[in-house]
Amino acid sequence: MMPVSIKIDFVSDIACPWCAVGLGALEKALARLDGEVRADLHFQPFELNPHMPPGGQDLGEHLSEKYGSTPEQQAQIRQTIAARGAEVGFAFHPGGRGRVYNTFNAHRLLHWAESQGAGAQHALKKEFLQAYQGRAECMEDPLVLLACVSAAGLDVAAARAVLDSDAYSAEVRERQQFYAQAGIRSVPAIILNDKHLISGGQPVEVFEQALRRIASGEVA
Repeated sequence: MMPVSIKIDFVSDIACPWCAVGLGALEKALARLDGEVRADLHFQPFELNPHMPPGGQDLGEHLSEKYGSTPEQQAQIRQTIAARGAEVGFAFHPGGRGRVYNTFNAHRLLHWAESQGAGAQHALKKEFLQAYQGRAECMEDPLVLLACVSAAGLDVAAARAVLDSDAYSAEVRERQQFYAQAGIRSVPAIILNDKHLISGGQPVEVFEQALRRIASGEVA
């Protein structure tokens, strides 16, 4: 029996720690369904902080301004996220990201990577998440971005040409607008076969159940 192909649009931002949790859970669910489901996986852009200026902002300051959270609440949330990350095999940086950066160039490179062969975009997304969420690196630094490109096995010279130009800017903004108009307000938002939405960094079982139902023809 041939595996059922399911289109998965993973709408997210590398600035979101829950996106790392959600991706890890999705990957584990797909591994459990190996032979039953074949994922047609696409990473779609969503900027949490599109107006973040160069140099970024201190993470604690940013969270306090945006959500009104206290340092104690932020520390508790970091512990929760770290525990959820450990469940799916993702190790977060103990002190958080340190600073919040503009991620538009990362989204442009992810759009470029989509055309670079099977698995290229997925590999680059994982490298970006490891750099930002796992190592608290500066994701507006072209050298950091290109190091991720290299680690993903992609063409560094071609990626540098993307960064040195305005390539894919219009395409990224168009996709962001599409998902905003579709009602996406938070990430991760995982859309299955253009119909079924899973919101947030859900447990592995949630993804597994939804994928299994869609593969069997049931309504998720």
